[in-house]
Amino acid sequence: MDSKELAQYLESTNSITKPWLLVQLRLKKLQERQANISEDTYANELADIHQDLMNLGEWWRGIEEEVF
Repeated sequence: MDSKELAQYLESTNSITKPWLLVQLRLKKLQERQANISEDTYANELADIHQDLMNLGEWWRGIEEEVF
């Protein structure tokens, strides 16, 4: 699945509000651009995505059935 297909899936399933899926979309887009950007740019963007993922924390605790 490429980033366009993933974005369409997120839209069609009303999943645009699920932050962990948006992280996956960002990762897919970065992966697709990897060959066209410098290693430093790639590493910086990957670190930014990782930090955003870590900032999500454990927000899902107690509502696992609802969100997964």
